Amino acid sequence: MQIEKYLKEYQPVIYKTFCNALESNKLSHAYLLSGSIGMPLKETAIYLAKSLICDNPHPLACNECITCMRVDESNYADLMIFDGEAAKIKKGDIEKITTSFDKTALEEKGVMIYILHLVETMTPIAVNSLLKFLEEPGKNIFAFLTTENESKILPTIISRTQVLRFREIDRSKIIKEAVFSGVFEEDAEILSGFYNDADTIKRVAESKEYEVAKQALNDQLQSLLIGPDDAVFSCQKLIVPALKQQEPARLYLKMLTEVFKDLLNLSVNENITLKSYDNILQELLNHVAHIDKSLIMLMSSLKKLDLNVNIGLLLDHIVYEITREGK
Repeated sequence: MQIEKYLKEYQPVIYKTFCNALESNKLSHAYLLSGSIGMPLKETAIYLAKSLICDNPHPLACNECITCMRVDESNYADLMIFDGEAAKIKKGDIEKITTSFDKTALEEKGVMIYILHLVETMTPIAVNSLLKFLEEPGKNIFAFLTTENESKILPTIISRTQVLRFREIDRSKIIKEAVFSGVFEEDAEILSGFYNDADTIKRVAESKEYEVAKQALNDQLQSLLIGPDDAVFSCQKLIVPALKQQEPARLYLKMLTEVFKDLLNLSVNENITLKSYDNILQELLNHVAHIDKSLIMLMSSLKKLDLNVNIGLLLDHIVYEITREGK
């Protein structure tokens, strides 16, 4: 992804704000990049970090110099990245930053940078350690924090950072860009419900997890057309065995949620986004009761999945609730 192009086109406020800060040499010691799931928060944080140390900035990183390439290769000594998507950010991670940055910079630029992706995943102890570090930032030390859920971030962290909020890109535009990049239209339509970036949609659409989740979704929708008993049987014999891992289960629940959002739209004669699923949605209207209650239940189930509940039991509960009044 060309982050500079993305920022110019879709996030002009962030682009201008950071460019002005660089040109006037009035940088904040810490930035919080806040956006929704699927937005290139981590990629933007890395790009902005590169802009502070690039050999030929204009005013943002050139992406071509030796320093930029070293960052891309994770070979720049004074840049530390901790990814909360891969694992919870712990106190030990913050201690690594404070210990390393308590010394003189190793690189000739003299600038030290750390990136914490998805700070909402931090343990409470890690948050306390980070707060202390943010309160007394050292000279030429810069932080880029990211979050997909700003409401989960302590006000004390927000108050110690300059917040750069990403704006949502129009869904129809995201779908069009994803299709242009080679994604099937039905995949672009359904994934755009929870990924606000065409490149992310393409990456997910090509993943094994999505392939498994999509097959499970189609199996479940077809079984709902047959009847409640078949829906329950399909869930227990096909869906649950296929969705043992959290990631494909999460994708499945998100996609099922998008289906019920459009079912609700159809029920009140509103336009739908999942045009590729139009025929099956029209049929489902006559087979599924209490759509609104099912939608609320699906949204709460996604939160339960984050609490490491038993995936099989959760999926069983969902299909029982969806078909309960149809029995």
